Amino acid sequence: MSTAKAEEAGSPDTPHDTGFLGQPRPLATLFGVELWERFSFYGMQGILLLYLYYSVADGGLAIPESVAAGIVGAYGGGVYLSTVLGAWVADRLLSAERTLFASAAVVMAGHISLALIPGVPGVVVGLLLIAVGSGGVKATATTLVGTLYSRDDPRRDAGFSLYYLGVNLGAFFGPLLTGLLQSTLGFHFGFGLAAVGMAAGLIQYSVGRRRLPKEGDILPNPLPRDHYRRAILIAVAGISVIVLAVVLGLVTPENLASVVIGVIILAAVAYFVVILRTHEISEDERSRVFAFIPLFLASAAFWALYQQQFTVLTIYADQRLNRDIFGWQFPVAWVQSINPVFIIVLSGVFAALWTKLGTRQPSTPVKFGLGTAGVGVGFLLFIPFAGTGANGTPVLVIVLILFVFTIAELLLSPVGLSISTKLAPARFRTQMVALFFLSIALGTALSGSLASLYDPENEAPYFGMLGAIAIVIGAALLAGSRPVLRLMRGVR
Repeated sequence: MSTAKAEEAGSPDTPHDTGFLGQPRPLATLFGVELWERFSFYGMQGILLLYLYYSVADGGLAIPESVAAGIVGAYGGGVYLSTVLGAWVADRLLSAERTLFASAAVVMAGHISLALIPGVPGVVVGLLLIAVGSGGVKATATTLVGTLYSRDDPRRDAGFSLYYLGVNLGAFFGPLLTGLLQSTLGFHFGFGLAAVGMAAGLIQYSVGRRRLPKEGDILPNPLPRDHYRRAILIAVAGISVIVLAVVLGLVTPENLASVVIGVIILAAVAYFVVILRTHEISEDERSRVFAFIPLFLASAAFWALYQQQFTVLTIYADQRLNRDIFGWQFPVAWVQSINPVFIIVLSGVFAALWTKLGTRQPSTPVKFGLGTAGVGVGFLLFIPFAGTGANGTPVLVIVLILFVFTIAELLLSPVGLSISTKLAPARFRTQMVALFFLSIALGTALSGSLASLYDPENEAPYFGMLGAIAIVIGAALLAGSRPVLRLMRGVR
């Protein structure tokens, strides 16, 4: 089927479908599967770093903190890096809808591995499966949400904000429950609960997938049959290089984050070059891809700070935060549920705000600039409480900081998902979403690498420097928002 016919066949008649909170009914299916996938993902990630650096006596693997933080950052970067693979499979082999279902099953297998396989082997197998599977879910679920709306549907950003609400409902309950199980029964029970959550998501999606638009079953750019052998050889060669690098000691736990950062940069550059050099996109589409470059860079800077919730903030909550409630220490992982609470409360507010403002709302470059500067402000708020001693920082301080993080996130993250579908050339629909996730991959891997510089005994320089850099990047994007908007050729 040609691209033009595919778009015609899949064009949603959504203005008349308001069955899910004013949005198309199929959004409920994608809302649900992402809720459960994020429940399992953030539930596991809330206790992962602790599992890596806690002593063996406490149920952990006794890996040094700096190395453990690098592993978590590299794993997080790998999750978003694998969206490239998931997007390619969706666009060229299986379709977005089939890739989403298969990827969710791989995620469940990864959580089962973490729960049942002890020690480092369980971590290696489990994190590899979860990274690959989560990448497939992320790229395709976002694309499928985009198929529910025409390009000029004013509900589009509001719909993505509601979808983001489902993400954060899962992110809220996941760490609460896995953290409680980890602190009472042990780490593997927490990992097991994450597997149960993903199974629930698969069941829910199986029931509702038939209601999704047919556009999700279309291959925008099918791989010719005579190219299958080459694709298989490339995959085998890539896996062989990775295995050889590990065996030869070129990739170690200590340098894993740096290696992942390098791979992500190469992948992003290659992606931009391939899309921009193809003759099968129009000049307007090419201009929009150029407009995406400064948004990509600002997004990477934002996530480099924001994703430290899973590295530096976890260490901070364990060693610097006063978690005492009437003589009871609440689990460290519960700190990860603070941000989702604000998202749940404020995502509807932002959705309503963007809907009410309509064409008068700030442009995407302005939202990105404010979001990047905002997360920098959040980092600066750590400085007044530097040096308060072990477990001396009040919980309300972290609540305030994460509130600022949340405002910044809502200005950038759901808007980034939306703009990636609006700026995407027709032949690179899912892969443009993968490019946005590559910016998150780069930031997440950087968050692990930067965490090795964090010193609980001398915090002010760390938080001050990173906060100031983010504010400068955000201000630069705000200053250049009009030229970027011109490149977007009618997209806001």
